[in-house]
Amino acid sequence: MEKKKLESFKKKLESRQQDLRRMVTRTEQDGRTVDEDSAQDIADRAASSYNKEFLFSQSNNDRQLLQMVENALARIREGSFGECIACGKEINAKRLEAVPWTRHCIECQEKLEQGLLEPAPQ
Repeated sequence: MEKKKLESFKKKLESRQQDLRRMVTRTEQDGRTVDEDSAQDIADRAASSYNKEFLFSQSNNDRQLLQMVENALARIREGSFGECIACGKEINAKRLEAVPWTRHCIECQEKLEQGLLEPAPQ
């Protein structure tokens, strides 16, 4: 991959990384705020519990995406960015534009989703 294109992906990933870190921190703070609310009746407690569960789920998703972004940045540093980790083929540029943290080419991603490919450790 040409250096200019690689630098573009790096900037995009670093920006996404910063956004995700802010979102994770904000969600954690919001979760603590839900704890601080003094729920008076059972309906308030149920709503508070639901909010806390929703925030936990949101934070977990953001953390997983943050991990994928950080792994993509590590692949840039290692020089393996843009290569499928399963088959070693180059990942289509349009796919990388849409999902720059992807680890698989389209073919291997489809196999993974069908259960025909073992998930690689993150």
